[in-house]
Amino acid sequence: MITRTGVDRCPGVLSAFASGDGALVRLRVPGGRIASATLSSVMDLAVRHGAPVVQLTSRGNLQLRALPEVVPDELVEAVSALGLLPSPTHERARTILADPVGQDVARTVHELDAAICADPALADLPGRFLWAVAGPPAAGGVPRPGSILAEQWDLAVQPLDADRALVLVGSRALRVARDLAVPTAVARARTFLETRAGDTTWNVRDVPGDSAVFAGTVPWVAPTVPPLRPGPLGRDLVVAVPLGMLRPEHTAALTQAADELVLTPWRSVVVRDGASCAGQLAAAGLVTQPGSAWARVSACVGAPACRRTAIPTLELAAAAAAQLPPDGPVVHVVGCDRRCGEPACDHVGLVAPQDLSAVLAAAGGIGA
Repeated sequence: MITRTGVDRCPGVLSAFASGDGALVRLRVPGGRIASATLSSVMDLAVRHGAPVVQLTSRGNLQLRALPEVVPDELVEAVSALGLLPSPTHERARTILADPVGQDVARTVHELDAAICADPALADLPGRFLWAVAGPPAAGGVPRPGSILAEQWDLAVQPLDADRALVLVGSRALRVARDLAVPTAVARARTFLETRAGDTTWNVRDVPGDSAVFAGTVPWVAPTVPPLRPGPLGRDLVVAVPLGMLRPEHTAALTQAADELVLTPWRSVVVRDGASCAGQLAAAGLVTQPGSAWARVSACVGAPACRRTAIPTLELAAAAAAQLPPDGPVVHVVGCDRRCGEPACDHVGLVAPQDLSAVLAAAGGIGA
C-alpha cells in the first residue's frame, strides 16, 4: 500500500497544468490507435499555438506544452473536432494502453472507452488511473513481444478466446465470460472509487490487499517481456522518437508512410505496413533500427521548462545518446524525485545528474 501526500493533478485538455514554460495539456489516445492525418493536425495545432513539439508520454498519450497561460478556446474546439475529446467529464479517465501489435484489440478498446464514458461515477477516476487491453496469449501461454501487460496498469482486460476473458486487477485475476469482461472491469473501477482512502489514493496498488476491489480474484503473475524495439516487425515498422519529442518533420514523414499509426508507452510509433518506409523515416530523424543509443535513453522535460528542477535533463540525455553504444541498460534521466515519465521496464533511474559524465557513468557508456 502506498501513501501519497497530495491529490492527483494529471492534466487534460480542459484541465491544463501550469508549467515553467507555459500551459501543458494532455490528449488521451485510447489504445494508441490514431490516424496519421489526425496526428498531423495535432502537430499543426501545437505549432500554431506556440508548442515546439508534440510529446509522446509514457502512457501512450500526446502532450502539448509551452502553450499560452490561458489555453485558447480555439485549441480545445479543434481537439474536440478531431475526436480526441469525446467526453468533457471523463477525459482524464480514458487512459487505455493496448497491445500495439499482434491480435486485434481495437474492438475491445472501443468497447471499454465507451463504457468508461457512459458511467457517471468514473468521471472521478484519478488521471493517473491506467487501463489496459491485451490480446490473447500466444500458444502455450507465452506472452507476446511488447505485451502491454508488463506495464504498471490498474485494471486490464484480456480476451482469451471468443467465449472467455480475464479481468486483471493489479496482481490478481478474475476469469469471466468474454461479453462480461468490460462490464466487470468497469464495476471494479467503481468499487475502487467507493472504497479508496480519499483523493490521495490514485491507483489500485495504493489500496490494501483485503480491499473489496480484489474480491473473488486469484493471484496472477505479470509477464516479463521487454518493450518493442525499433525495427521491422513483419510488414509493420517500429520507430522510436528521440526523447519522445515529435517534430513537424517527423509527423510529415509518418503521414507519407502510413494512414494508421499506433502510439506506444515506450515513446515509439508502430507504422502499419511501414516496413518499406524505413529509409524515409530515418531521414526525417526517427529511429528505425535497434542499433541506436536513442532507443536506450529517455528523460523528463527538466529545466528550463519545469519549475521543479534546475537540471537540463533533455540536453544531458541528448548529449549522452550521441556518445553511448547501442547496447546496455535503459537510462531515464530526471530532474527531481517525482521521476516523471519513468518507464516500467528494467532501467537505470538517474535523479538530478550534475553533468554529462554522470549520465554516461550510469548508462555504462564510454566516459564512465
